[in-house]
Amino acid sequence: MGDHAAPGKVEILPVEGLPEFRPGDDLSGAIANAARWLRSGDIVVVTSKIVSKVEGRLVRVPADPEERDRARRRLVFEESVRIIARKARTLITENHLGIVQAASGIDASNVAADELALLPADPDASALALRRGLAERLGVEVAVVITDTMGRAWRVGQTDAAIGSSGLRVLHGYRGQVDRQGNELAVTEIAVADEVAAAADLVKGKLGALPVAVVRGLEIGSDTSTARELVRPVEEDLFRMGTEEAIAQGRREAALLGPSGPFTDEPVAEDVLRDALAATLAVADVRLAHVSDQRKRLLDELSVDAQEVVLVAGDAFEAGAAVRNLVIALAAEGLGAVWVPVPDPAAVRAMLDLPWAPLGAVALGHPVAGPPVPHVTDLDERFLRR
Repeated sequence: MGDHAAPGKVEILPVEGLPEFRPGDDLSGAIANAARWLRSGDIVVVTSKIVSKVEGRLVRVPADPEERDRARRRLVFEESVRIIARKARTLITENHLGIVQAASGIDASNVAADELALLPADPDASALALRRGLAERLGVEVAVVITDTMGRAWRVGQTDAAIGSSGLRVLHGYRGQVDRQGNELAVTEIAVADEVAAAADLVKGKLGALPVAVVRGLEIGSDTSTARELVRPVEEDLFRMGTEEAIAQGRREAALLGPSGPFTDEPVAEDVLRDALAATLAVADVRLAHVSDQRKRLLDELSVDAQEVVLVAGDAFEAGAAVRNLVIALAAEGLGAVWVPVPDPAAVRAMLDLPWAPLGAVALGHPVAGPPVPHVTDLDERFLRR
């Protein structure tokens, strides 16, 4: 498949003299008139804002700043399919196009004070229409990339990225190819359309009224590739959920955890168990004892097959909270646990020479069935049906 790099130099050219676009304007005609120098093989890079304008994706809102902001936040929710993360007033959402970005792409910049701009309804279709319009007017075969500004996980600052594309292979895969040192590349896949979008923004900028640039020198040529290929499926996304949402979901699922066993023979890592026990220390009036030296003897006494056992004593109510914390902390590490009553607390106390009599024990290990999952099969019977 070769390299995605240009065979020679790359140029980035501004398209100057474009008008202020409004709904119904002829975008391809305006670009054709302003850039009669376009050549076949060029990539026309267009800021999504002007596409939104000509396609009528403007919403009239109050000019008052507070009312405008209130309308903007309402539109953010209307244009999203889910909230991915939030911090203070900032919302990261997945919109109807599958794109994850701030505020569903709702934009208040470079529009009138009483307007807000939505993203184009189908940016790939918009790119195809513009590409065909330029071919009709100028007789050139170009690619078109429609861009929007986005932040990046773990990186400060924003960059332009492709949300619509036509005529350009948006991804270039290197799987199976070999580098100069003889290493076979396994997962490298370059987002060419995003690199084009970011490069063009170095010419377009944000304040200079230059919404279109041309990238010249790269190889183009794909009638089927679109920007939707750049949207990672949710099931493959390692960063789908923000911290607050992850914590909230974790709490909800933890409330549904049930006992898990039997257990495999795989040993439990000492540091993992230590950290899980530390998670219970905030509960007052509860005593815990991890039994190690006489573990097998105690497990035989309790008639349970597990890899580790923790004895619990103290106030019964507080002990229940501590055990719950322990079960949750263990589940976070893929470990299961079961509560085991101690039939003869005095005998166990004497056997282990403890200063207190245990209420019960938590037997734990790696579940044969795999990591614990919430149990909700009887939810309807217990809570919903009348």
